[in-house]
Amino acid sequence: MSAIFCFNNRLLDYLPAFGGEYGPFLTILSVSAIVAFLLYIILFYLLRLLFRQWQTDLPLLILNVSRSPILAIVILLGLKLSLEELGATVTIDWIQRGVTATIVVFATYLIAQLFTQVAVYYLRSYAKKTEAVWDDVLVPILERLIPALTYLLGTFFFLQTLGIDLTGLWVAFGGLTFVLGFALRDILGNFFSGLVLLIDTPFQFGDVISMPNGKIAVIKNIGLRVTELYMIDNDCEVYMPNASLGSINIVNLTRPTPHFATSINVAVTADADQMSTTTLLKEAVLGHPDTLGDIDEKLQSLESFQDLEEVEEEQLSKKEAGHLRLLAEKNVNNQLQKIEQEFKQLIEAIKVLEKGGLTPSQIAIVQKDYEQILELVGLEIVEEDNKWGKSQLEEVTSSDEQDTLINLIRLWYQAWLKDPNLKTEDQEILVDEWESKLDILKLKMNKLLEKVAKPGGDETRLDDYSKSVLRWLRENFKESQSLWKEPKIRLEDVKGSAMEFAIKFYVDHIKLERWDRGYRVSNEVRREVVRRLKEADIYSS
Repeated sequence: MSAIFCFNNRLLDYLPAFGGEYGPFLTILSVSAIVAFLLYIILFYLLRLLFRQWQTDLPLLILNVSRSPILAIVILLGLKLSLEELGATVTIDWIQRGVTATIVVFATYLIAQLFTQVAVYYLRSYAKKTEAVWDDVLVPILERLIPALTYLLGTFFFLQTLGIDLTGLWVAFGGLTFVLGFALRDILGNFFSGLVLLIDTPFQFGDVISMPNGKIAVIKNIGLRVTELYMIDNDCEVYMPNASLGSINIVNLTRPTPHFATSINVAVTADADQMSTTTLLKEAVLGHPDTLGDIDEKLQSLESFQDLEEVEEEQLSKKEAGHLRLLAEKNVNNQLQKIEQEFKQLIEAIKVLEKGGLTPSQIAIVQKDYEQILELVGLEIVEEDNKWGKSQLEEVTSSDEQDTLINLIRLWYQAWLKDPNLKTEDQEILVDEWESKLDILKLKMNKLLEKVAKPGGDETRLDDYSKSVLRWLRENFKESQSLWKEPKIRLEDVKGSAMEFAIKFYVDHIKLERWDRGYRVSNEVRREVVRRLKEADIYSS
């Protein structure tokens, strides 16, 4: 802004001054009009054409939001400077105050719009590429709170600019705040409890939680005062005060993974062989395509599982869709194991080379090892022609047959989408979930590339950065081996003529099928178990 008015002063030297009493006023007004016209061309045409060439749309968004208020502020500032040349009169003074107050209005509007339209957009876009959860919980609160505070402060400045004495208003406002704080202490308690929930982030939108009374609910929205819950069993919405929600014990069923742990109990005759019964029960659980377990064993047991829902002729059967999905997941797991092995070799190489610091030749060796990992992931290094000289990773353009992790993940969730039990909204859930994970994977691999290319002072910690990425792949991206999530069969008790077995197993995704997937699979597994036990003539009721 100062550069514009510096340009104004220089331009005045080259323009002929208007004669008469209003000469300086008309001169500055004319210069301001020229500057406003040039600024209009720059904001509405030149910068728009320039920003459309950029890969990110954030500058274009900022321009669209701010160009009209900025132009209005510049015009009003030019008018204010022009009015100063007319001398000090009561009328001119009031006009100047009105112009200044109008500038405050436009500035307040600009700040509020920059936050709601630009900052919120950027925060949400950034959070989608990270593991942050505040895009769902914190951003909505800021989106409501910051503009309100901005307009409130803008109102005070507007009134002050008009010359209104706000001393009494501030005193009244302080007293009113005290009275309201006392009267609305319960509401304020819920508000601050909501902020605590946002800071701790024990859950995010869409998470499935278990309430103290055993009811299962889904987090739908966290408001300023209440949290909206969807009760699955009752098919209704419940609005719980944030203070109440923050004071109870909550079990988040979708963290750290959306796998649903469940168990069923069955009784067999006391004369049944325990080992063969355990094998029969395990095969029954593994035969269901939606349970977790060793994929090779699941593929063998799938064909003998009988109690699956029939589908229309044009659809794949549950067994066919499950078979395709299991094969696709097996390919993903194999690729993840290769990547994990390459990471281990990279970490060991760094440990040997980094002692005393890495030389340029050693950095080149580490880069070559890292490039092998990138090839398995499906990323390639692209040299960026910019002043920072940074290299970036881009996804390799590949055919569906190419065995890269990114490609195999997409083939896997596309096979999953053929599951006849999935609802329409499940298509979006699976795609968003895995594309978001792939974005985070690319971001982490990019950050590690920066460390590998230019270790700098972090060269002795390069193995730690590599370990953190490997740990994230295992714990947060996808487990290549989840042996501890194999079905567990335990003999619980022997009562008279019956033995009671407990079967614990995991269902693959609790959020699917409108959160009913876990119950459906558990019920189908129970029916299949009973069928097999009756067939073996060892079932006891």
